Amino acid sequence: MGKKLIITEKPSVAREFASALKENMKKCNGYMESDNYVITWCVGHLVTMCYPDAYDPALKRWNLETIPFVPKVYKYQIIENVKAQFEIIKNLFNRSDIDVIYNAGDSGREGEYIQRLVMQEAGYNHKADLKRVWIDSQTEDEILRGIREAKDMKEYDKLSDAAYLRAKEDYLMGINFSRALTLKFGNYITDFMKSQNTVIAVGRVMTCVQGMVVKREREIRDFVKTPFYKINAVFSDKDSGDEPISYIGEWKVTSSSKYYGIPNLYKENGFLKKEDAEAFIEYIKSFKDASIENIDKKKQNKNAPLLYNLAELQNDCSKLFKISPDQTLQIAQELYEKKMTTYPRTDARVLSTAVASEITKNLNGLKGINMVRPFVDEILQTKSYLKLSKSRYVNDKQITDHYAIIPTGQGLSNIKNLSDVSRKVYEIVVRRFLAIFYKPATYQKISLETLIGTESFFSNYKALLDEGYMKVMKYSFAKNSEDPSKSTKEAKAGEDELEQDADEKLERFLIDLKKGTAVYISDISIKEGETSPPKRYNSGSIILAMENAGQLIEDEELRAQIKGSGIGTSATRAEILKKLVNNGYLSINNKTQIITPTLLGELIFEVVNASIKPLLNPELTASWEKGLTGVANGNISSDEYLVKLNDFVIRRTDTVKHSKVTRAQLNNNFNIVKKYY
Repeated sequence: MGKKLIITEKPSVAREFASALKENMKKCNGYMESDNYVITWCVGHLVTMCYPDAYDPALKRWNLETIPFVPKVYKYQIIENVKAQFEIIKNLFNRSDIDVIYNAGDSGREGEYIQRLVMQEAGYNHKADLKRVWIDSQTEDEILRGIREAKDMKEYDKLSDAAYLRAKEDYLMGINFSRALTLKFGNYITDFMKSQNTVIAVGRVMTCVQGMVVKREREIRDFVKTPFYKINAVFSDKDSGDEPISYIGEWKVTSSSKYYGIPNLYKENGFLKKEDAEAFIEYIKSFKDASIENIDKKKQNKNAPLLYNLAELQNDCSKLFKISPDQTLQIAQELYEKKMTTYPRTDARVLSTAVASEITKNLNGLKGINMVRPFVDEILQTKSYLKLSKSRYVNDKQITDHYAIIPTGQGLSNIKNLSDVSRKVYEIVVRRFLAIFYKPATYQKISLETLIGTESFFSNYKALLDEGYMKVMKYSFAKNSEDPSKSTKEAKAGEDELEQDADEKLERFLIDLKKGTAVYISDISIKEGETSPPKRYNSGSIILAMENAGQLIEDEELRAQIKGSGIGTSATRAEILKKLVNNGYLSINNKTQIITPTLLGELIFEVVNASIKPLLNPELTASWEKGLTGVANGNISSDEYLVKLNDFVIRRTDTVKHSKVTRAQLNNNFNIVKKYY
């Protein structure tokens, strides 16, 4: 009987597999071996695509006459500094005593690509069965399950096809568009900036994200503030004695209002001129009494948020800890490798039914964390976990490669070795997970319309009746903290609805109010404000915007509706942002994580906008990503996708080559931009 060969993504994972198998492993050069198993590893990418000069030495020199460059058959090469490990793997793959080869690479598209390239270039013993290990955490149980339930590798061929196409796409667009734009327009930028030779680096996803940031910056620059004047009135109870109970109402125009349809209104709740607002107040003061015209009282439930995927985690870590998406991914990967959390590069925010059925394993493990033990005990005692499988937090249809990021309940001995920020990231993952076992937070919502003459003032109050899941969300590192991912509309000053928290005394008063109740005006004033420009992206919100095809959507339900239309993937977004910063196209403030374009980034935007404008279109970029998902799902053939890709690259490269955009036209645009730097 032959041996089984397992190849993992890196040495640390190989050690976890060896530990889980409990074999008497002998350490060798670049691998481990026992009587039954051989375990080896990659060290990231071992194989890469060849540069054009590998096809023809003449292609090393950039020349408009030699592009578009679209190979019919792609060439690959071993990366120089990892050749030794590649040769070790090659020898192991071709050993005659190996009868099963387990691909235990990273469980995702990129991991599949790394392993397939190695197998492609190394060859293998064709008598061996090829199996794919697909795991969601590095716990012993999960590793053993992955090996036990490994599927034939051919079942992942379509995922492999998508991975190869993604690489070809980035290769073709990067080489052809970067060369074309640099050769055609690079010297324009060089001369304008009085700098060294400018290489214009563009990419399918990278340039789109650069465009999003530049466009947002220009929206902010072009924004013209509009002053407005709102009217707020304070109403008091006539029967409350020496200490009247009061509430605030905001005026809004209605069809019965004296001001209905007149010009100089700011939307429906203010005036554009201060003198009009002052005249309105004088008019209102002519009335002595007011009364409740309408009252609406209802209870409102707020569910615990869905679980973390990588984009949500990166967004929250940017808000809470002011760390970059790349740092968040590194921490999430660290927690995964320490067996503390599940696989981080996931787009899903729900669990599978299989995981939900065994969730008590995760819960029992978390008893070892003092700060959350009372919650875990309560969940286990009330058996609220039994309702999980029928909740919004479990949905097999919303899971592609992996379910959401959750704590495994294992590896707790590693907590003491974590950095301060890593402990905090782990805590927010744990609390987000525990929150799903609690009932919703319940609010008493009270809406009032108070009438003065024909003018209506509106009030909205809420009171927390039952904190529900929110009691779990009080982080140890922040006072009175609550889940930061609750729906927080980016309120532009003066444009949000006036909603206030009611204290206990006011709440009782409001609940007892009835239509027709008389109140009096104890104060009335002008609330001055001005419209606000859009907010700049920060390192977290740009990740959310990438996930949602260029839109910054903070509302959780709306995000769920357009799921699957993202720019890039959870595994690549942080790296793309990092590359834009390293290229000098974007700048990130380390303290605030606010993102702004650089002058060079804006000049390159002008060049792309004048020549390959579709690269700046988030919807187009998202459609490419959706196409790759279609290939992975078997809805689109590789050949069909490749034909469209090649056609796009050829057409757009030729467009740049024959562009009529002049130096004078670009210089004019460059000068407009430069005044902001």
